Amino acid sequence: MITPVLSAEVQAARAAGTPVVALESTIITHGMPYPQNIQTARTVEEDIRTEGACPATIAVLDGRLHVGLDPDQLDRLGQARNVAKLSRADMAVCLAESGTGATTVAATMIAARLAGIEVFATGGIGGVHKGAELSFDISADLQELAQTPVTVVCAGAKAILDLPKTLEVLETLGVPVIAYGQDELPAFWSRTSGLKAPLRLDSPDAIARAQRMRAALGLPGGQLIANPIPAEDEIELSTLQPIIDAAQAAADADGVAAKAVTPFLLQKIFELSEGRSLVANIALVRNNARLAARIAQALGGIDG
Repeated sequence: MITPVLSAEVQAARAAGTPVVALESTIITHGMPYPQNIQTARTVEEDIRTEGACPATIAVLDGRLHVGLDPDQLDRLGQARNVAKLSRADMAVCLAESGTGATTVAATMIAARLAGIEVFATGGIGGVHKGAELSFDISADLQELAQTPVTVVCAGAKAILDLPKTLEVLETLGVPVIAYGQDELPAFWSRTSGLKAPLRLDSPDAIARAQRMRAALGLPGGQLIANPIPAEDEIELSTLQPIIDAAQAAADADGVAAKAVTPFLLQKIFELSEGRSLVANIALVRNNARLAARIAQALGGIDG
């Protein structure tokens, strides 16, 4: 089995028994413009450190799987062009061909498992795209959640997706979808979606206990923690939905498909919202990172 390259900080955390939180890298290369991407990545890492955990941003650089990036590597990735967007299907090829790629939720979960990291913070997971009954466009993130034992903290599935269908697929796959501190499923930039969450837990300790119980039962897969964006930072769905619809119409008109859909829609929504979506995105990622660090701390207090 491949051994990831651990950063000096992650190695030191391991030696000291400090909990580690995984972070994806597509949010840096495909989710935000430069220089906000680098600034946000550094801020999120610092949020995790403030909560007493160690951040581990994951990426493939020149054919090597890195768990934790030093400042120079982070800068290089944030300014790089034509970086591959890696999921389960293409991660091995990128490594074998000495390529450079940013990890999606699915690829980050794979790398986290290889590195023995139990908690991963992201913005929003992928899911079922609108019109999937014709395109079959369903993110590999959902299958990964069903088979890889990592707890993923997000602000829900990205609001550009078909949220009811995404929830149905997660239920079919046996993935526990747990809203944090509320009964309704959050919708990324918005605290509410109109959908009742299947499960609710109100503390990092409760989430950690549920993760340990899944392992004790021998159940495969991870947990999806849907952490609502702070109230002061949200964009209400009633405000956002017309913008999402306009962005989707533009994508359809331009024939955007496959992996290009999400980056296109996020950029279009950024433009149409006059930058509000990016401000909210940064706030929710930081909020998720802080909760993930607390969950990692709680897991450290429970025998694995």
